[in-house]
Amino acid sequence: MNALEYAELFLSESRENVTAVNHALLQLERDAEGPGAAACVDAIFRAVHTIKGMAATMGYAVVTELSHELETVLDRARRRELTIDSTIIDILLRGADSLERLVELAVAGRESELNIVSLVADLRSLRPMMVETSEWAIPRLAAANPTGLTVRVRLVPDAPLRSVRAMLIVQAFRKIVDVASTLPPEADLQADRFDGVLTIHSVADAPRDEIERVVRAAGDVESVEFLDGTEPLPPPTALPEPLDVPAAPSSGVRVAPGRGRHVRIDVRRLDKLMNLVGELVVARGRLTQLAGEVGDHALEESVRLSSRLITELRDEITASRMVPVSNVFDRFPRVVRDAARALGKTVEFTVEGRDIELDRSMLDDIADSIVHLLRNAVDHGIETPEQREATGKPPAGSLVLSAMRDRTAIVIRVTDDGRGIDRERVLARAKRDGIVDAAKTELSEDEVLRLLARPGFSTAEQVTEVSGRGVGVDAVYTRVRALGGAMNVRSVPGEGTTMTIRLPLTLAVVRSLLARVADEMYAIPLAHVSETIELTPDIVRTVKGKEVVMARDEIFPLIRMRRLVGLPHYAPASAIDLEQVIVIDLGDRRAGLVIDELTGQEEIVVKQFDAVRDGPPFFGGATLLGDGRPCLIVDVSSLL
Repeated sequence: MNALEYAELFLSESRENVTAVNHALLQLERDAEGPGAAACVDAIFRAVHTIKGMAATMGYAVVTELSHELETVLDRARRRELTIDSTIIDILLRGADSLERLVELAVAGRESELNIVSLVADLRSLRPMMVETSEWAIPRLAAANPTGLTVRVRLVPDAPLRSVRAMLIVQAFRKIVDVASTLPPEADLQADRFDGVLTIHSVADAPRDEIERVVRAAGDVESVEFLDGTEPLPPPTALPEPLDVPAAPSSGVRVAPGRGRHVRIDVRRLDKLMNLVGELVVARGRLTQLAGEVGDHALEESVRLSSRLITELRDEITASRMVPVSNVFDRFPRVVRDAARALGKTVEFTVEGRDIELDRSMLDDIADSIVHLLRNAVDHGIETPEQREATGKPPAGSLVLSAMRDRTAIVIRVTDDGRGIDRERVLARAKRDGIVDAAKTELSEDEVLRLLARPGFSTAEQVTEVSGRGVGVDAVYTRVRALGGAMNVRSVPGEGTTMTIRLPLTLAVVRSLLARVADEMYAIPLAHVSETIELTPDIVRTVKGKEVVMARDEIFPLIRMRRLVGLPHYAPASAIDLEQVIVIDLGDRRAGLVIDELTGQEEIVVKQFDAVRDGPPFFGGATLLGDGRPCLIVDVSSLL
C-alpha cells in the first residue's frame, strides 16, 4: 500500500482537527475555571492525539513530534497537574498555528522548513521532565525468548487509514523483534482487506511495555492484548472484498477505509462535471428548439425526457458541491480573538447560520473577504472598553457573523455595535482627494460604500497591523462583484455597522430572463427579478429630473437599457408595441430596467469573461443561447 495515496485524506482530516483545537482553546480561554473547562481540554487532547496518530502512520516525524509535545502538556492538564492560565493558552494557540502549518508542509514534503525548537522548548517548560527518546525512533532490541510472542491489536471502530496504521504497526514491531507472521497477512493489509483486528506473532519474546508503547503510538488503538507465545494464531475471519475504486492519484477520488458510504472527491473534478452539465444544458436548449421546428411528437417526447434527466443531473451535481458555511466560519473565532488582543479590545463574537450551505468553490473564494470585514470591524468599528463605558455601552463589543438563505441567494452579514462610520469624515477625505464635488454636503449609504471600496481610500489616522476600512473593503467589494454577488453597508453613528454580502448559490448554471434590445440579447438572472410590466405613459413620472415608475403603490427609478449601451431612443413600430419593464431588486433596493421585448426564460451557463478596458461595468459574464447566439449577462448589482 502506498501511504502517499492517503495524503489528501490526512490533510483534510488534520485541518478539521486543528479547527476543533482552535475552537476548544478559545472556549477554554473564556471559561478556564468553569464547569466546561475539563471537556474543552479533553476535546483538544483527542484532536491532537488523532493528528499525532495519523502523522505517525503517514511517517511525518515533525508533525508527530509537535503533536506529542502538545499531547503531553494537555495530558498533565487532564490529570489536574497543570493549571490553565493565559500564558499556557497563548503557548497552546502558538502550537495549534504551528501544527496547522506543519501539516501543510508535511504533505508537500517540506516539514523541515518550519523551526519549532523555540515552541517545543516552551511546551517542555510546562512539565517537569521530558523523556528524550521519541516514540518514532525505537532502538531494535535483541531477541531473548525462543518461545515467541503473540500480540492482538484492535483499532477503534471508526479509525481512519486502518490498513495504513496496521502496516506501520508491523513495521514498528520489527524494530523491536523479528515478526514470524501476521493475521491478516501483510498482502491483505496492502490490498486494504483489514477489519480492524491485527494479530502479530514474533520469533522471540520482547519487553511488553515497549511493544505496547510502539503499537499505541500509531493512534486510534482500542486495545493491545498479549497471548501465549505458543498459542496458535486464530483462524482468519471472513473479510469483505475491497471497494473497486481506482487508487491512482490522478483519479481525484479517495475512499476512507471503514467509511464505505462516503468518498472524498477533488473539487476540480466537481468543477469539470459542472462545466460538462452546463454544456449539456446549452445543447438541451438547442435540441428543444430543433424538436419544436420538426414537429415530430415522438421526438418532442424524447427531448422532454432528456431535458428532465439533464435537470436532475444538474441538481445532483450542484448539491454535491454544497457544503455548510461552518467549514469556513469555524476558523473565524480565532481571527477575531487575535485581532481584539492585538488592539486591546474585548469582543464577544457570535456565529449564526452555520448550517447554511454554499457552493464549495465560492465559499473558499469569499473566506478572505470575510476576514477583511471582521478585522476591520474590530479595528475601526468596535471601541476600546474605556471608550465604550464612557458612552454607556458594555465594555465588551458585540460582533456577529451570520448567514441565511434568501430565495436563490446566500446573504452573509458582519454586524458590530461599535462607533459606526463617520460619514462627515468620509466626505471630507473624498473632497480632499478630489473624488466628490466640493459643494456636496452629504453622502448616501451607497455612496459611502463606493468611496470605501475605492482602492487606497481610507479615513484612518494611522496604519495598524490589523488594517482599516478602505483597502479591506476595496478587496471585498472587488471579490464579491467577481463572484456575481452584491454588497451594501448600513451604519448608524454610535450604534454600529452592518456589512452585507449577497451571493448566488452557484455560478455555473443560472435561470435567467432573456431580453431583446434592438438586435442584441441580454440575460437577467431571475433571482433578481421581481416582476415585469408594460411601460405605459401613465405610470412614468419625473422626480428631480430623473425618470421613475409608479406601480402597485411603489415608486422606483427607471434604467433604460438602450441608454446604458449607447443605442438611440426606442421607436415602436405601432402604438401597441410598448417597451417592457423588468422590476429588479437587490435586498431593499428596486429599479425598473426598460428593454424592448421579453423573449422568454432559459437556463444559461455562466462564462466569465475579461471586459473590454474602460467598457461598460454592468455585465457580469456571457453565455451561449440554445440557438448558438452569444448573450451578455447583466450584473444587477452594478445597476442598483
